Amino acid sequence: MRLAFLGPPGSGKGTQARELSRKRGVAHISTGDLLREEINTGSGLGRRAREFVEAGVLVPDEIVLHILSVGLKKADSSGGFVLDGFPRTVPQARALDDLLSASPLEVVVCFRISEEALLERLAGRRTCSNCGANFHMRFAPPKRVATCDQCGGRLTRRDDDQEAAIQRRLEVYREAAEPLTGYYRGRGVLREVNAAAPPSEVGKSVLRAIGEADLS
Repeated sequence: MRLAFLGPPGSGKGTQARELSRKRGVAHISTGDLLREEINTGSGLGRRAREFVEAGVLVPDEIVLHILSVGLKKADSSGGFVLDGFPRTVPQARALDDLLSASPLEVVVCFRISEEALLERLAGRRTCSNCGANFHMRFAPPKRVATCDQCGGRLTRRDDDQEAAIQRRLEVYREAAEPLTGYYRGRGVLREVNAAAPPSEVGKSVLRAIGEADLS
């Protein structure tokens, strides 16, 4: 199973990728998570990436591809992988084709949702500064204010979830979205799901899109 989930920030592709990883035992490769790890460790790569993330613009391909190649190598021994947040542009898709030349992507799932719904989701999102667990102030609030249910860590609003950064991220996504989906549609591997539905329904749609049965 070699998959990629495409969609704007806040569309739920990360949540669905983690759930699919849990159910099917495939590796969940999130370029966003990998970048944040580098940023949090304060590495040279992380310091370079931070400037772009805080500005709400795409991190240069050379940085993303470097960490992605490491993630793909780690996934070699698993039952496959699901890419979450990559590729975001046609040049990245072509570079990914080169990395996966022997075993190309089987299905690319595009998460469709309105911008209005996205803004509401992102504005209320909070992340644990310790374990990385995600919450939402309206849809999935923590039991205690600003405190993670899982580890007791402090909940914070990510720099790229600030209003100005959100608007810029959506603008960047819109500019690249249609060419990218067209790229995969032309290869016959693109599938689309309604990401505005409840998470459980989106999960079922994803399983249908990739030709899998629901094991929940």
